[in-house]
Amino acid sequence: MQIVSFANQKGGVGKTTSALNCATMLGVLGKRVLLLDLDPQANSTSSLGISKNGVKYTIYEVLSGKAKDISQAIIATKFKNLSIIPSNMALASLETELSMQGGREAYLKRTLSELEKTDLFDYVIIDCPPSLGMLTINALVASTGLIIPMQCEYFALEGLTQLMMSVKAIKNRYNPNLNITGILITMFTPRFRLSKEVLAELENYYFDIVFEQKISRSIVISESSSYAEPLYYYSKYSKSSLEYMAVTKEIITRIEGII
Repeated sequence: MQIVSFANQKGGVGKTTSALNCATMLGVLGKRVLLLDLDPQANSTSSLGISKNGVKYTIYEVLSGKAKDISQAIIATKFKNLSIIPSNMALASLETELSMQGGREAYLKRTLSELEKTDLFDYVIIDCPPSLGMLTINALVASTGLIIPMQCEYFALEGLTQLMMSVKAIKNRYNPNLNITGILITMFTPRFRLSKEVLAELENYYFDIVFEQKISRSIVISESSSYAEPLYYYSKYSKSSLEYMAVTKEIITRIEGII
């Protein structure tokens, strides 16, 4: 079971959109996928048409021990091969609760190790909160791969440096199996000089991990979220849908070595 986190401490970079649509595309390509919404804002949950306040068990109940086991929180969606563990604002309090516990960095890892024994899923995709707090640390400690969505902005470059330092520290101290699957460029506008300059800088320093496929800025992405449908189901042949399909095939190639 591959566990891949989508993380960036900067908000508004297309993190949830990317996690949701790559998870969906993996399901379309025949992989059994669990999308884990680890963001208290619960946008992944809402984007699949699930009421974040209308579910009995979320990832908060799982990690706080209020659910008997992780299976109680798994919801099968109407989309092919895609299940989700939802989230809601209750998860925000878990940061404080975990900070007072021993071994707090590995709560999620221990939980997912139980799921791994069931052989229910090929991929767990984790949508992390836009911070480097305890929830994101838990995700990275549990993960085998990390995808970093980012825009081509200079402030994003500064944030990337900080994130890379955190990843290195987590890899050295808690999770030697954590690898960076790739940096995913989102909201890309090639006609803007700044976009091209930042992309060139990224490819200069991180040439081996920047995804070949970029995600263009598009209104279709926002529309699909408002209709609670992933891109593939909302507009299968749109440019955005085809771009995310290409990215997902890259993910499979990088992780499994095959298409």
